[in-house]
Amino acid sequence: MFTGIDEVDWASLRHAHGSAVEVPGWLRALASADSAERTTALDGMYGAVHHQGNVYDSTLACVPFLFALTAREEVPDRGALVELLVSIGADSRDADARAREAVCAGAEGFVALAGDPDPPVRAAAAGALVHFLAEPARALRVLADRVRAEREDRVLLALTEALGLFVRRYPAHADAAVDLLAEQSAPPYSPGTRLAALGQLALCAPARLPSGLVPTAVRLLRERSAHRVPPGPGTDTLVGRIRRLRPSDEEGSRLLRTLHTALGDRVADRTVLLLGQLTSPDPVDRCNGVWMAAALFRGWRGDHTRTVELLGGQLATAHDRLREAAVTVLAELFALAAPADDDLHALVSTRPDLWTHRWERCAPTLGGPLRALARTGDARAVPPLAQLLAGPAAPADLGFELVHLGLAAAPLAPAVRHRLGRVPLASASTARLAAPLLSAVRALGDEDAVPEVLRLLPGGPDGTGAPGATADQAIETLEALGAAARARPLLRSLLRTRHAAAAAGALWSADGDTSAVLPPLLRELTEGDPVNRRRAARHLGRLGPAARPALPALRRTAEAGPARVRTSAACALWRIDADPGPVLPVFRTAWAEDPRTRLPVARCLGAMGTAAAPLRDLVAAELAAPRRHTAREGGYGGHIPEDEALLRACGEVRSGMGA
Repeated sequence: MFTGIDEVDWASLRHAHGSAVEVPGWLRALASADSAERTTALDGMYGAVHHQGNVYDSTLACVPFLFALTAREEVPDRGALVELLVSIGADSRDADARAREAVCAGAEGFVALAGDPDPPVRAAAAGALVHFLAEPARALRVLADRVRAEREDRVLLALTEALGLFVRRYPAHADAAVDLLAEQSAPPYSPGTRLAALGQLALCAPARLPSGLVPTAVRLLRERSAHRVPPGPGTDTLVGRIRRLRPSDEEGSRLLRTLHTALGDRVADRTVLLLGQLTSPDPVDRCNGVWMAAALFRGWRGDHTRTVELLGGQLATAHDRLREAAVTVLAELFALAAPADDDLHALVSTRPDLWTHRWERCAPTLGGPLRALARTGDARAVPPLAQLLAGPAAPADLGFELVHLGLAAAPLAPAVRHRLGRVPLASASTARLAAPLLSAVRALGDEDAVPEVLRLLPGGPDGTGAPGATADQAIETLEALGAAARARPLLRSLLRTRHAAAAAGALWSADGDTSAVLPPLLRELTEGDPVNRRRAARHLGRLGPAARPALPALRRTAEAGPARVRTSAACALWRIDADPGPVLPVFRTAWAEDPRTRLPVARCLGAMGTAAAPLRDLVAAELAAPRRHTAREGGYGGHIPEDEALLRACGEVRSGMGA
């Protein structure tokens, strides 16, 4: 197995953390009779030699030895080694061509492994055949033979997924593979295999799907769950810990995730599928359903009321993992979690131990149930928040959640004010502690907090003030409270500093003196960083026609640079000059280039009224789109409140156009 291993100059090779001198030891340990030693060695391979999917020269040097290990039946856990080889060589957007060539060179070994006595080896080899065997027809013959001969359900699942991969990879050879998938989707195959086949057909051959896909899938899921064997405890290693963090039925999660992926924009069908998952008698199925609901919420618009109600129903469960998953997802929904507010309140009321959460060696943060309840805007969150604020260790992030409660949280203003006055200045913790409290002061409109805000200004009463962005937030808070006039000398002193844009905006709100603020705003517009350029453009727009001297600089800014800066400049152009000509082309380009510009663009279009009519198509397409505007593939991204705000803004634009 290790012939030539000592002839490799491992010390001169590299992995993620430096010299690869320890790699031959890991390779030898992969063949150890001691399971802990093997798993520790596999940790090293994934943690250094193939760290986060990267390929190093030591990775390439390992490939022949990994193949040699997989060929020896006496080596334990060879399935994991085949999986490692597949991970090293599988083609992807970021694949290393050298790694793929190295694994393809040994692809003949996967043919033998497809019939290995060890089921995990057979399962791992199934996908490897499709990835690396150079002859598609031969790969399909081997897969077909194995489907006919295989009796292990988990291996059949791997074969089914390999067939789906084959169809997508080799469409010219797909017909026979699709026939096999259609065969596997019906009796006498097991419920799990049938689910897998339905998912693959939905992905690559939807015309071959049977009618009633979703109810069939729900029925098969429940049949499968009734016979599922729970996994063992696993090992206390990196790989073992990662496996424990996954759903306890990872296989079932993968089967249903495939179906959701295939259904894509069919939100109604996916919702019905989720309702089946979330009403399953099996808490593990429900837990998987919760995470898939999260992906749907993040990525797709629609009426999610019933799904949210079912998430709320999971909060009374005795299963900690299920309850925690439901809480985590509900906290992402903000106002959309309102159908679950009674369930959230019940959990908050009965479990005060969940009001805070403390990560190891970290300060406490607001607990998920109370956070989710506050984000719905439910005033029942106020009493427990008041108790936390009155205690000695209130979570530092609590202030951010008061924003969603609005004036219902007004009784908490004195406690917020008190804590703001105790924020240390010029400290590493200043920004972390001050930002949530300043957000709360703005939301509560607490004019009595002005002295506490003033001390955060550079050169304020305490002499030091707060650093960086915190000072800008303090300035904006003074402006929001209508108290900028009380800091007029301080604000003027900041007009030559990095805080000039924020200070100029606040001064103008206090005095309306355009001549004092126009020069610093123009300087920040042309010389500032992107954040201050956007801030300067926004304040110039507030000046209206009085800012006409800034029009040339705003036009230049609207023509070049980051999309969000261009958008801010275009909005200012409209507010100053009311000429849609130079503005609408900027909006159209930015809308397509950077989805994060769509909300400010839509709000400006709403102010433009009928002048926005040439962009009617953008608004109509957004309102008709099933996907959230910042969503990414896989159910990630997609900040829900921002997307909901965009939909409201687009609706107002359409109404303003008379449509």
